[in-house]
Amino acid sequence: MSTSDDPTDVADDTIRKLLRADTIAVVGCSTIPGKAAHDVPKYLQEQGYRIVPVNPHAEEVLGETAYDRVSDVPEDVYIDVVDVFRPSEEVSGIVDDALARRDAAGDVDGLWLQLDIVDDKAAARAAAEGIAVVQDRCLKVEHGRLGD
Repeated sequence: MSTSDDPTDVADDTIRKLLRADTIAVVGCSTIPGKAAHDVPKYLQEQGYRIVPVNPHAEEVLGETAYDRVSDVPEDVYIDVVDVFRPSEEVSGIVDDALARRDAAGDVDGLWLQLDIVDDKAAARAAAEGIAVVQDRCLKVEHGRLGD
C-alpha cells in the first residue's frame, strides 16, 4: 500500500505484482497508431501480455476481438488487470463494471489508471474489494522500469 497520503504513491511491490499479469483488459484501447491508448497496449502485447481491447466503437484492435465493456468479455477469459485509458470522470462507471465482472467471473485482480487519470473514490471502492490499484502512471513506463 501507499506510504504517504498521496493516492498515486504506490509501492513498487504492488506494481511488480500487477506486472506479473497474463491478461490485461484495456478500456479505451484505440485503433489509431500514435495514440498512447494504441501504442501502450501494442507494446504490452509485444512483451507477451494478452490484450483484451474494450472499445464499443471497434470490432477488433491489435488482432483481438474488442468488447463494449469489461463485463462483456467472456468469463472463460481471465482478466488479471483492467487498464484504463478514459477520462477520470468515467472511472467510477468502469470500476462498477469491473466489480460486476469480478463478482461474476472471479477475476480482475488489478486496476491501472494511466497518466493523468485519477479517481480516489472509485479507486478506494476497488481497493476495498481487494483489487490492487495504481493511478496516474503509465503501464509501459513502469514495465520498462520494473518488468522482469
